Amino acid sequence: MNRRMVLYRVAQMLFLEAAMLVLPLGVAFLYGEMKQALAFGITIVVSLVAGLPAMTVLKPTSKLIFAKDGFALVTLAWLVMSAFGAAPFVISGEIPNVVDAFFETVSGFTTTGSTILTDVTAMSHSMLFWRSFTHWIGGMGVLVLVMALVPPESGRSIHILRAEMAGPVVGKLVPKIKDTAKILYIIYFVITITEVGFLIAGGMPVFDAFIHSLGTAGTGGFGIKGDSLSSYSPYCQWVIIAFMFIFSINFNLFYLMILRRFKPVLKNLELWVFVGIVFVAAGIISVNIYPLYGDAGEAIRHAFFQTVSICSTTGYSSADFNLWPSMAKSVIFVLLFLGGCAGSTAGGLKISRVILLFKLVRRDIRKMSHPRSVATVKLDGKTVEPAVVSGVSTYFAVYMIVIAITFLLISFEPFGFESNLTAAITCCNNVGPGFGEVGPMNGFAAYSYFSKIVLTFAMLLGRLEFYPVLLAFNPRMWLKK
Repeated sequence: MNRRMVLYRVAQMLFLEAAMLVLPLGVAFLYGEMKQALAFGITIVVSLVAGLPAMTVLKPTSKLIFAKDGFALVTLAWLVMSAFGAAPFVISGEIPNVVDAFFETVSGFTTTGSTILTDVTAMSHSMLFWRSFTHWIGGMGVLVLVMALVPPESGRSIHILRAEMAGPVVGKLVPKIKDTAKILYIIYFVITITEVGFLIAGGMPVFDAFIHSLGTAGTGGFGIKGDSLSSYSPYCQWVIIAFMFIFSINFNLFYLMILRRFKPVLKNLELWVFVGIVFVAAGIISVNIYPLYGDAGEAIRHAFFQTVSICSTTGYSSADFNLWPSMAKSVIFVLLFLGGCAGSTAGGLKISRVILLFKLVRRDIRKMSHPRSVATVKLDGKTVEPAVVSGVSTYFAVYMIVIAITFLLISFEPFGFESNLTAAITCCNNVGPGFGEVGPMNGFAAYSYFSKIVLTFAMLLGRLEFYPVLLAFNPRMWLKK
């Protein structure tokens, strides 16, 4: 374990977080929020002071990063960044409790969107901006941002990308990993600004447009109103539907479209399966909720909004689906698990893994019928390596075990089976809302501090896809070899 290199990278991240805190500091000055400005200023200074020793005294002699270094670095970086990111909430007194502030910040950086706030409208503009900006930072990954902005220290930074980016397989778009990170963030930034423009054109206030675009881009879902997006116009809701869908697609496909390589995009199985799931689910829900609204257009809009919101793991709401019929709620419950495409900012199991799991089941059934046959699993016409297939099976087992353990640990809460189960599922999948007491118009404020800590780590486990966190807490990982 190259511990000096790990600490050096975390220090770089703290310096970068200090720089990013300048934006909400500017918002605080813009709206005359001096108390909040002081909170951001103190956090900036503390972040710089905390990162300075590692940037100087602990500067590494060896700059190589191996696989285990990448796992440890990603986990430590997310924990440290969340801890310092929670400081402005505590210092300003807007979320005075440390556990609540840490929950809210981890929910932001992991793009979960679960909240402990009971009255979000009481928050200041600058804290609302920082809260949603954490979505945008965490959507693509905090270490990917470091790689995009900071000169590379090692030719093995792919281990960081693999530890932080979502999906069964992660690769480089171009030979240099730093250039890959830059391309990803340029695409990310351009699509975000485009959404801001569309929302402003639809009459949404400028501040609201930025907040909701940051939340959509990171597929996070923090809002600024108690009813999420219910009170905004149908036009704005359709714009957000479109961009939630866009940010659920593998960013590699956008790069291929920029290069005018449309053929592999059109042949991408994961994309078409995702499109199919969205339209089938929205169609079923539309029919089921039509009697509630009595208007086909409104029923279709709400059905598509909630379907795309849950599939993308954004968690915004245009209606309280807690009040919908059981069929619609059952479809949403299934969607809580699936997530978006690999290589997107969406959470969940990922469509590519779902496809591979089905293909794996089909292969095993064939082998039972023809024991001597040699069956391979293919995706987009290419044979999937046995290690990847095995990894998907193992990942699914870990995924279900973590959800089960999380549910059992919070099952003593007096909110009933539905609320506690969906709380565990929605946090592990980084979705945000669940059913019952944690529905789209409610939150997690009533949960005990113990449960909030459990759910906080469930969000972190889900965002980093379990292995980096589990390995980082293995003492043997930190031994020098």
